Amino acid sequence: MGGARTDHQGVRASDSDEARLLRRIAHADLDAFDELYRRTSPWLLMRLRRRCADDGLVAEVLQDTYLTVWRAAGSFATLRPGDDGPLGWLWTIAARRLVDALRRQGRRRETPADVLPTPLAPGADEEALAGAVGDEVGAALADLAPELRAVLRAMVLDGLTVRETAVLLGLPEGTVKSRARRARAALREALS
Repeated sequence: MGGARTDHQGVRASDSDEARLLRRIAHADLDAFDELYRRTSPWLLMRLRRRCADDGLVAEVLQDTYLTVWRAAGSFATLRPGDDGPLGWLWTIAARRLVDALRRQGRRRETPADVLPTPLAPGADEEALAGAVGDEVGAALADLAPELRAVLRAMVLDGLTVRETAVLLGLPEGTVKSRARRARAALREALS
């Protein structure tokens, strides 16, 4: 994303340029769309790949996300101040599209949960979550079992519902709920 200042997640500290691009895209400005894609697609691709190992599915989701951005850029202007901003809006679209794609794929064939990939190392989003909440909480998060962290990442960082998290992680909804409960209990215990 150019030489602009970035935060601890590699995201622009000020995304007003992207907001301006979205306003231009809402008026069917193809150059603005090309610029937004150039600036944001590498970041978005990386985030999607951390959640899905199927490159074909990731490419489909990326394409669907930007198609949605082209069609719905005008709705970005209706967001209230304090909402996540252009990059948060873009990620919300992508995360929802990924869940939809995984749901469709799941209807075609059932994938056992133990076949789904799990991250080998914490991603920037996990490190950012740990860093943003302080050393004590960060250490408690780092001590969580990977399957509990994955549920927290999907529900807290990605803002997904229990049902969407279940689809994304290939788990029953009850398992997602119990892992979220276990993660909260473990964090409470670690911080008391």
